[in-house]
Amino acid sequence: MKEKKFDRKKQLLEAALEEFITADYERASLNTIIKNAGISKGVFYYHFENKESLYLALLEDAVEKKWHYIQSRVSENASDFESADIFDQFMFQARLGAEFANAYPKFNRLSQMFAKEKGNPIYEKAVAQLKTSDANPLQLMISKAYAQKLFKETFSLEFVTKLITHLFSSFDTILGPEDDLDTVLKTLENYITFMKHGLIK
Repeated sequence: MKEKKFDRKKQLLEAALEEFITADYERASLNTIIKNAGISKGVFYYHFENKESLYLALLEDAVEKKWHYIQSRVSENASDFESADIFDQFMFQARLGAEFANAYPKFNRLSQMFAKEKGNPIYEKAVAQLKTSDANPLQLMISKAYAQKLFKETFSLEFVTKLITHLFSSFDTILGPEDDLDTVLKTLENYITFMKHGLIK
């Protein structure tokens, strides 16, 4: 019985993924998702309170899958990764993120659609939820680097965390709508270099 419930939730998330990569949050149809998942409304409401809770669960599932993919690759190169500074670690993970985008284009499309929600209440709710989720290890990386005294002592841990988190969450704003993966990676490399060294020659 437990396995059947898990399968239904999985069906729901798969149907939701298909809907949310073709329509923005407001236009996405919960009825379409339920129909495509092949379940009743009762089954849906057993698993999720409403469309919002489904959307947030889908985003969290996507982030978890991406980080699992990245961390499994990081584990294969553990010694090199651990000896690198946080900025080189960011770049290594970014390249793995690009790998993930190629391997799972639907999740990549979901990420692009989510970025377009900026300015809408659902975006702020999702960002707040993902920040407190175990799926987002950025704060742990920053805390570790701070403890290793990588950053200038004049900057508090709180400031560094807020700044780096803001920079990463705003990265999409400097990309063009038609930028290909190579352009995105090159821009990200410049972005991370800027974080590390600033603009001073």
